[in-house]
Amino acid sequence: MKELVEYIVRALVDHPDDIRITEVDGERTVVLELRCHPDDVGKVIGKSGKTVGAIRTLLSTAAARKNRRAMLEVVE
Repeated sequence: MKELVEYIVRALVDHPDDIRITEVDGERTVVLELRCHPDDVGKVIGKSGKTVGAIRTLLSTAAARKNRRAMLEVVE
């Protein structure tokens, strides 16, 4: 799931080399913490949070196929 988020976010930002994703595994939940260049935070979040919402929806769908939950946090 980390690879999915990384692929999507790298396509959106101007500084793809500054993308850092930390994966914290729980029993049935995965938390992904996304860190990116300060100039790219707005692009990742999108207008009214629509872009990050779409990424979270894709992530949740991929996680559900594996009977897990996934959460994405954008850390500034």
